[in-house]
Amino acid sequence: MALIGTKRSKPELDFDLTTEQKLIQDAARRMVETKIAPVIAAHDADTPLPKAVMHELIGACADIGMIGGRVPENLGGAGLRLLDLGLMYEQLPASLFFGVLAQEVTAARLSGDCTELQRERFLDDILSARRLACTGTTEPGAGSDPRGITTRAEPDGDVYRITGRKMWISNVSICDVMLLTCALGTDERGLARMVRFIVDREETPFEAHEIPTLGVRQGHLGEAVFENLAVPAANQIGREGDAAKSLTLTWLGNRPFVGLCAVNMAQQALDMALAWAGERKQFGKAIAGHQLIQEQLADIAADVTTSRLLCYYALSRIDAGDRANQITAMAKRKAIAACEHAISAAMHVFGAMGIARETGLEQLYRDVRMLSIPDGTNQILTLIEGRELTGIPAYRS
Repeated sequence: MALIGTKRSKPELDFDLTTEQKLIQDAARRMVETKIAPVIAAHDADTPLPKAVMHELIGACADIGMIGGRVPENLGGAGLRLLDLGLMYEQLPASLFFGVLAQEVTAARLSGDCTELQRERFLDDILSARRLACTGTTEPGAGSDPRGITTRAEPDGDVYRITGRKMWISNVSICDVMLLTCALGTDERGLARMVRFIVDREETPFEAHEIPTLGVRQGHLGEAVFENLAVPAANQIGREGDAAKSLTLTWLGNRPFVGLCAVNMAQQALDMALAWAGERKQFGKAIAGHQLIQEQLADIAADVTTSRLLCYYALSRIDAGDRANQITAMAKRKAIAACEHAISAAMHVFGAMGIARETGLEQLYRDVRMLSIPDGTNQILTLIEGRELTGIPAYRS
């Protein structure tokens, strides 16, 4: 047993960021402070940002390589490690986070399977943010089970005719291109034979609407309706049956990214609570000197720290080549739950002012509640963890 004070060998695990990672983190933070935060603050907090503004903000993220984070360098991307990309995502405000993620993940999904012609037509413009992008998978009757989609694609000469409805799509109302997952009939188990198309909205217009939501109101979350939409067969991405793999691989990274969005919000709540507790006086002294307030602050700090480390660890396991289904599901589920608790606790530290709009905590409270839905609900993530632990899937034979 080593004694306190004795010299020890270098620990096997190093929790410090490298110099390069610190530079990546600082560059993203400065970009948000100078190019994003002032623009967002200048617009109504309860209204989706104009498309021109989203072009500007997503373009700022593209300028530092963020939109091409998961795209290999030989295809025009930045080819970042996912942990490094996560350090950048952590800096984004929630109002922009999902718009950037929609752009970046669409580029990642497209880059893995597109032809050279499709890369020239679509991928380059998505990476540069010249065109805004989204991915349409979820439907009114198919969310956690993407193989249950009913949006149909029927071949008709040199086009496919698409009919159906997609919803809960970030960027759909302002997108220029959509990566659309459809059913080309069903297999022997009655599950969709999924196929993907890149839809150029100028070439084949479709109807899209915003969905009013509890939080993240400056973002764009909506639905799209397709009635006999004629999409050129040349716009098919990859092969029939490879959509599930593409979605799953990108969901693995998305989950810790969403967890880090929650960490960003909880860190803001902690900073605000610490400042308030030092200024607010009750019973003759600052409330920071009262034991129960210190307990709340300590719990908030623990929630932030453990959530951040869990998300970093999950991303590092993907970078190391692990399958990472269990740890990425755990990271999103636990981080968001902890950060919801942290923001709620910060509101209690503020007392009555915690529910006043002027403090901004109530917006964080609404925004963080939005994060438990995309890229896997808490319930489906729990079942993924259970499947990985036991080897037995609970949701499909």
